[in-house]
Amino acid sequence: MTLKSRTAVVTGSTSGIGLAIARAFAAEGANIVINGLGDADAIETERAKIEKDFGVLCSYSAANMLKADEIHGMITDAEAKFGSVDVLVNNAGIQFVSPIESFPADKWDQIIAINLTAAFHAIQAAVPGMRSRKWGRIINTASAHSKVASPFKSAYVSAKHGLDGLTKTVALEVAKDGVTANCISPGYVWTPLVEKQIPETMEARHMTKEQVMNDVLLAAQPTKQFVTVEQVAGLCVFLCSDAAANITGANLSIDGGWTAE
Repeated sequence: MTLKSRTAVVTGSTSGIGLAIARAFAAEGANIVINGLGDADAIETERAKIEKDFGVLCSYSAANMLKADEIHGMITDAEAKFGSVDVLVNNAGIQFVSPIESFPADKWDQIIAINLTAAFHAIQAAVPGMRSRKWGRIINTASAHSKVASPFKSAYVSAKHGLDGLTKTVALEVAKDGVTANCISPGYVWTPLVEKQIPETMEARHMTKEQVMNDVLLAAQPTKQFVTVEQVAGLCVFLCSDAAANITGANLSIDGGWTAE
């Protein structure tokens, strides 16, 4: 129970990678704040399940990642309710694909805001408390696209590269305060969102399911295996352990070898 008596805030955690991270922290004894979009009943089911499965406290924050005041309020509320925010995972993110010359300006603004600026606001709000307690873990979910680029993803790639830079800067600023800041950079992770894309891609490209998975989705991953949400969550738990106390300012790939090429 490496996180017993700690509190973790995980943005974008009502499903997929974020929910797996939240549950992994809860399994280590942390109280949890989940955040994100979705059906209210489904979110409540997941929140209650975390409490039931792991015997911890779990609350839900509806903070909008486009609004600085709501992000700061999420951290303030968590500190008031649980006494501290010890672990912050900035996981919320969105994607949009378009050639640069026709990339909608509003989509650019939205992707930069949610994938990068929201992390800045959450970190800014959480760092003072972490510093005062001389312990904290900041983990930013980046992407293989924080290290390499792909066509038609100008906003996403820019945001993820920026997140890498933000992480390094914060790591240097809090290096003597018992606080670490790191990026994790997954490749393609098997989530319901990815699974739903397969039938559409099969139809659009006239491919079999296996062809879509191996020749489209996993084309960049030498292992030809999807990363699992449990593997990403396991890396997050490790970064909160004593063994990882001197890992800070790092951008850790978990991408099946994608960025090794």
